[in-house]
Amino acid sequence: MRVIAGKARRLQLCTVPGMDVRPTTDKIKETLFNILMADIPGCRFLDLFAGSGAIGIEALSRGADHAVFVDKNKAAVSCIKANLKHTGFESASRICAMDFLSAIATLSLEKKPFDIIFIDPPYDKGLEKEALLALSRSDIITDDTLMIVEASIETDIDGLDELGLEIVRNKEYKSNKHVFIKKQEKNR
Repeated sequence: MRVIAGKARRLQLCTVPGMDVRPTTDKIKETLFNILMADIPGCRFLDLFAGSGAIGIEALSRGADHAVFVDKNKAAVSCIKANLKHTGFESASRICAMDFLSAIATLSLEKKPFDIIFIDPPYDKGLEKEALLALSRSDIITDDTLMIVEASIETDIDGLDELGLEIVRNKEYKSNKHVFIKKQEKNR
């Protein structure tokens, strides 16, 4: 696994050993960042369920001002620290070594919203909706915040109306997808 573009281009990243973390492939990562290209420079980026930190690091490499990485897995946190040191992005980042609900609550207290939030929980456990519910009630999203959920192709992201959210784009791959979500137009 490597950084695809930007300041840290071609640098190899460590991965978390075992089957608990499944890194986003380079091809899917490249497609995602081609979609986000205009939104990344200068943004505040939140990487929920960060794993190795590859997505947030890619955002930093492409010009994000700041990235926060959230993961409760100790091996993942160690991997993120190593990858941030290796890429030189330690000063532009923060690691929250805690579960995603605690992190959202903690970050909400700071009243510093994010421009982009990437949500990549373990597949097929319903954590996508739990994260979206917590985010919809938090102070870390604004009318302009773009949330991207990476989920298995079978995952149904429904019930967003009840949260005041809507799908603005859906990109499907062979076995997974990216669902792009914002606050509903009427709630902006």
